Amino acid sequence: MDTPDPSVDPTGDPAGDPAGDPAERMAQWLGSLGLVDYLAEAGMLRLERGDDGRARWVDPATGDVLDAARLGDLERQLRQHGEEPVHAVPVPLVQAAHLARVRRRLLDSEWCTYETLAERRSASVEATRFAVTRAVNEHRLLAVPTELALLVPAFQLDDAGEPRADLAPLIEPLLAAGTDPWRVWGWLTQPAALLGGQVPAEAAADPESAAIAAHAARRLAAAG
Repeated sequence: MDTPDPSVDPTGDPAGDPAGDPAERMAQWLGSLGLVDYLAEAGMLRLERGDDGRARWVDPATGDVLDAARLGDLERQLRQHGEEPVHAVPVPLVQAAHLARVRRRLLDSEWCTYETLAERRSASVEATRFAVTRAVNEHRLLAVPTELALLVPAFQLDDAGEPRADLAPLIEPLLAAGTDPWRVWGWLTQPAALLGGQVPAEAAADPESAAIAAHAARRLAAAG
């Protein structure tokens, strides 16, 4: 009589081996890519763990737990990128997650709406809206549309609520090239490789680095 191997689950899944548990394998793989939280925030897929610690994936729209067959189909779809499926990375998801993290960081910084900028400028909302529209059309001011309001990132404003003149050489080529406003906001406010790690919005304020920052902005705009 054969003695059962204790390392093998009666259902056929090796105990403790994520390769034998599709849900756990997905959890470890997507977790290593930083995608688990993004999938939940985007309402695409939610990872839960039962009292026994086992992973399970839930469809937020229906509340259904994905079975092994559905998980297998999903994993195959996600691993379609690259020539080696085992080591493939779902590039579109990774890029989307990165963009979501960048946008969260930007939204956590200071920004103005027409109303709050009007208060800062001691002007009416109507006059402020007109001034912002004109400055945006002239590519002197960055405004970022969202579902709720048009946001004016505060880093580009002086104490009176006017566009910083030193940023115009950076903002103008980027907006004229049609660069996505979120990308412009992100590039201007974080260390840039083209500037050796300097933050463009800060470099523009320094006479010694302003010309280099403007040149970097033109290169970025030309690259598309």
